[in-house]
Amino acid sequence: MSLTSLSPFPLLYQYNTRVELRKLGEQLGRAATLDDIDDALLQALSEQGFQWLWLLGVWQTGPLGQQISRQHPSWQEEFRHTLPDLSDDDIPGSCFAVYDYQVHGELGGNAALLRLRKRAHAAGLRVMLDFVPNHMAPDHPWLESHPDYFIQGDPALLESQPDNYFSLAEVALGEPVRIVAHGRDPYFPGWPDTAQLDYANPECHRAMQQELLRISELCDGLRCDMAMLLEPHIFEQTWGRACAPFWPEAIARVKQAHPAFSFMAEVYWGREWAMQQQGFDFAYDKELLDRLIAGDAEHITGHLRAEPDYQHRLARFLENHDEQRAAKVFGDKQHQAAALLSYLSPGLRFFQHGQLEGWRTHIPPHLNRGPQEQTNPELAGFYRDLLVVLGREVVHRGQWCLLDAKLAAPLIGFRWSGEGHQPLLVVVNYSAQSSTSELDVSELLEASKPRVLMQQGASFASDKFEKFTLGPWGYVIVEGESVR
Repeated sequence: MSLTSLSPFPLLYQYNTRVELRKLGEQLGRAATLDDIDDALLQALSEQGFQWLWLLGVWQTGPLGQQISRQHPSWQEEFRHTLPDLSDDDIPGSCFAVYDYQVHGELGGNAALLRLRKRAHAAGLRVMLDFVPNHMAPDHPWLESHPDYFIQGDPALLESQPDNYFSLAEVALGEPVRIVAHGRDPYFPGWPDTAQLDYANPECHRAMQQELLRISELCDGLRCDMAMLLEPHIFEQTWGRACAPFWPEAIARVKQAHPAFSFMAEVYWGREWAMQQQGFDFAYDKELLDRLIAGDAEHITGHLRAEPDYQHRLARFLENHDEQRAAKVFGDKQHQAAALLSYLSPGLRFFQHGQLEGWRTHIPPHLNRGPQEQTNPELAGFYRDLLVVLGREVVHRGQWCLLDAKLAAPLIGFRWSGEGHQPLLVVVNYSAQSSTSELDVSELLEASKPRVLMQQGASFASDKFEKFTLGPWGYVIVEGESVR
C-alpha cells in the first residue's frame, strides 16, 4: 500500500459505479465488474489531487426493491425525464435499499472490491462506500430471521398511513402476517422500497454495529446516509420510541479496529456539529450550498465565520447524487464563483463524477444509465485550473483566515498562509453587479510581486495590486512568495 499522508482537507471523488460500469460494459461487449475499472482512471484521479474514491452503490439489492422502483408512478415520471428512452433494464432499484452488505454479484462481489481497493491504494486513493443505517430493503433476510429488528405496525396504521407501512406477507385467508414500517424521516412520507430498523431494540443496535465492523474490513471510510435519523431525539420524534445513542460507540468500535478509518455524515437540519461531536470526521455542509444557491453574500460570509473546529470538519460540495447538477443550478460564471467559495474553504472537498466536465443531468440512484452528455469547455477549463490550485500544500496544511473585517458584501475573501508556504488570497464578488475592493494585495500577502493564478472579470488599478474591480460573479486568486 503506497498511500501518502491524508490531507486534513482532502479531495473526494464520487464515482457513480453502476452507471459507469454499465457504460463500460457496452464498450467491452459484456457485463463489466469492479475489476474493469482501469488503473489509468485511478492514477488520473490521484494526479488530479484526489485522495478519496467514493464508490456509490455497490451493495447487493433485492428483487422487491427493484420491482417497486420499476412500478412507482412518480419515480417513473422522474426516470423518464432523465431517460426518455427508459426501459426496465435501466432500473436495477435504489442502491440505498440494501438487501445485503455484500458487493453485488453483478459487480464482481467482495473479491473484486478488495482487488480494486488494492489497486486504488497503489495509486494513492482510499476507498469510501455507503452505509445506510436507518433502513434495509423491504425483502431483507432479517425480516424473516429477526423481525423484531424492524418497526412493527398494525392494520389500523396500514389503513390510515398507507405510505408509511406495508404488509410483509399474506396467509391463505388474506390476513396480513406482519405489518412493517417503511424507512422515513419525521417530515416526509416513507420510502416505499425500504423497511425501518428499530433502534429501540438493543439487539438491532448490536446487529448494526456488527454490520459496520464487517463493512470496515472492505474499505477505508463510509458515507453514512441520513446519519442524524439515529439521534435519540429524532428517532423518538419519528417513531415515539426511545433509543440509546448509536454513533459514539459504533464509530469508536470501528476506529479501535481501524484507527485511520473515516466517517462522513450525510446530515441536515442544523445537526452537523452534533454529528461531529459523536465521532464523525466530516459532516455534509448543505447549508453553504443552499446559501450559494440563494446568492446572498452576507449570509455566506456569516456561515464562514463559524469556529475553525467546526469548519475544518465540514464536507463542502456543489452537487451529489441527491442534488441537481451545479451546471444546471448555476450559470457558468456564478458556478465558478460558488466553486471557489466552497472548495477553497477548509474542509473535505467533495466532487461528483461528471461535475468536472460540466454535466447537467441529475441521475436518480435507482438508475444504472444516464444520458450522453457533452463537456462544457468553459467549466472543464475552470475545474482544471482549480484542481491545480487545490494541489498547493498551503490549502491543505496552511491556516485559513476569513477577511470579513476588510471586505463587505458582496465581496467575500480569505487568505491561506503558513510558514514554508506561498500564501494565497481569494476574493470573490458573489453578485451580478460589479464591485471594487480597496485591498492592498501586496501588503496583505507580504509580497512585492504577487502572481494571479486564476481570475474572472478582474481589473487592477495598477500593477501594484493596490485596488481592483471584480465584474459580476468575478473573482481573483493571487499567490504571494513563500514565507520562511
